[in-house]
Amino acid sequence: MNNKSTDKYIASCVLSREYPSISRKAISYMEQRGIPLMRCCVDKYKVREFEEAMDESIAEKWKSISHFLGMEEGDTIISACHNCTNILMETRPEIRTMSLYEYILADEDFVYPDYGGEQMTLQDCWRAADHADEKKAVRELLKRMNISVVEMENKEDFCGISLYRPQPARNPKMAPGHYGPEKTEGKFGSYTAEQQREFMIRHAAQIHTDKVVCYCHYCLEGLQMSGKEAVHLIDLLL
Repeated sequence: MNNKSTDKYIASCVLSREYPSISRKAISYMEQRGIPLMRCCVDKYKVREFEEAMDESIAEKWKSISHFLGMEEGDTIISACHNCTNILMETRPEIRTMSLYEYILADEDFVYPDYGGEQMTLQDCWRAADHADEKKAVRELLKRMNISVVEMENKEDFCGISLYRPQPARNPKMAPGHYGPEKTEGKFGSYTAEQQREFMIRHAAQIHTDKVVCYCHYCLEGLQMSGKEAVHLIDLLL
């Protein structure tokens, strides 16, 4: 695969904090391909807060990554975080955004594991509703891993328990096209932990396979609460 000098990967603050083992797999993959890394899509956003919150398994690696790299027209910013992608789509329209999954799909040297035709339900994410290329890439990656995908009837109106908590104040300010009032009506709010768990259990009732795969860390958090065997796509790939 021919890498461009303008390719850069966002390691994702929340993914790295909540799922360090998953994040480290993606970081290692990108480092092996010589892709420059940065932690966040926004310069100086909660730098110390996230450093202090990182698990010891990723803390030193996290500190070694530049918090933010400059972006210029023509750059391709790769991410596994839909928030990062959506913010950049609106604040930096002159750059190209690409999901980690699209990047892997274009990697001609990637060796796919074989899951022997195992059935898995695919959970799409509300935050990626307009990410058509990403969703196509996700399905093609699953196919190449010999996974039999079961589609859900309600594909996208889900993002784990993140939709049952107040959303970060920066999101509607920086990306109103994705997180403004018109897009979030009926979403976000304050619910107890027990209510959130009940929402997730209710959602899981429409999943009829033993395993459900997602490609969003917020979705993964909610699906794990549902009682289903949930797995992140990065874990399947890497």
